[in-house]
Amino acid sequence: MNSDLWQAVILGIVQGLTEFLPVSSTGHLILVPALLGWRGGVVDQLSFDVALHIGTLIALLIVFWRDWMRLIAAGIRSLLTRSLVDPDARLAWLIVLATIPGAVAGILLQRQIETVLRTPLVVGAMMVLVALVLAAIDRLADRRREEYSLGPVAALAIGLGQALALVPGVSRSGATMGVGLLAGLTREAAARFSFLMSTPIILGAVLKESVDVARHGLPPGEIAAFLAGIVAAGVTGYACVRWLLAYLRRRSLMPFVVYRLVAGTIVIGLALSGNLA
Repeated sequence: MNSDLWQAVILGIVQGLTEFLPVSSTGHLILVPALLGWRGGVVDQLSFDVALHIGTLIALLIVFWRDWMRLIAAGIRSLLTRSLVDPDARLAWLIVLATIPGAVAGILLQRQIETVLRTPLVVGAMMVLVALVLAAIDRLADRRREEYSLGPVAALAIGLGQALALVPGVSRSGATMGVGLLAGLTREAAARFSFLMSTPIILGAVLKESVDVARHGLPPGEIAAFLAGIVAAGVTGYACVRWLLAYLRRRSLMPFVVYRLVAGTIVIGLALSGNLA
């Protein structure tokens, strides 16, 4: 297996796991190549970023396709009848509302965030900070409501959490699940709403990046790495979503909190010592 293909598989697995676990996919995709000394090749190509997002998007659509069919149909009916009596219609429009802050922030701030904040030190600091916040929320939140009980204010607040996750190390699932728990959702309901509202954002990222890739085309000889990234991210992401939803029915976020604290502290130490640039 050539180096690009090997890197594609490893990073696809990392993406599939960390996109949905509350540990920060962006942070890990910065840290893993830095720790392994990977420079150039597939790691730095926009086309590969598209491949990873396609993989996780496919995973979400496979897990939640029935939900999306129901929500889309209910949303269309609500437009025709001008009614939000149907709980599925309300949830569909709450997902739309929750998507807006992340979409706006992505359009306005993505370039600045990727150039100014995309450093191991920022990743480590955010991993530790968000871990402490998640620990407090997971311990103190009420956790009695399902996602259908959300109102516009709570949905918008969760959307703001998704926008904050543009900062590397924060974690989209961690931020949105954390705000969902603050709104009183059960852990499983917070995760479901987080995954549903992340689907349009990931779809938007795929479409935007695909336009750029189509303009320049895939680099010669990288089609195999592109496909390997999609498969690795998709298979791992699907398994991760299924596992996490089952896990959160019975258990807390504390193992992820501990992981973030340990990993973040190590990253900060390496960055401050000059061993991780």
